[in-house]
Amino acid sequence: MSAAEAAQQLSESARRVQDAIANRGFPYRVFELLVPVRTAADAAREVGCTVGQIAKSLVFRAERSGRPVLVITSGANRVNEARIAEQLGEGVLRADPGFVREQTGFAIGGIPPLGHAHPLVTYVDQDLLAFGDVWAAAGHPNALFRLDPHDLPRLSGGQVVQVA
Repeated sequence: MSAAEAAQQLSESARRVQDAIANRGFPYRVFELLVPVRTAADAAREVGCTVGQIAKSLVFRAERSGRPVLVITSGANRVNEARIAEQLGEGVLRADPGFVREQTGFAIGGIPPLGHAHPLVTYVDQDLLAFGDVWAAAGHPNALFRLDPHDLPRLSGGQVVQVA
């Protein structure tokens, strides 16, 4: 199957992520599983990696400015919101599903690290850089792609920080 044929078989949201990856000059390929992987543990089980190798994309809302903030963290970590607030210069709150979809163009459970509807302040968990490869959501609960974690900052436009 050619790359064009594979891209045509992707769902619309996964195809948008594949296009965004290609437009940024990266070779990564999005694929869709037969089952949804809404949690890091589900994704790790399906692709055969550790939970830490899953790059979770979590969206927050800045308290004062209302800006969307994306934190791409290791599936093994819990985001320390105080650390993110320190980086951002204002507090953050977990974003509701409507805000997430409005800002990213994707539903919770499939938020990718790129290809969003609007620019997001983005932070990349430094712990992800310890792995040889990681897996990220690709716009749909069934869609993923594997990548070198050192490409995450350029791919997402994010800054590497300690988030846990």
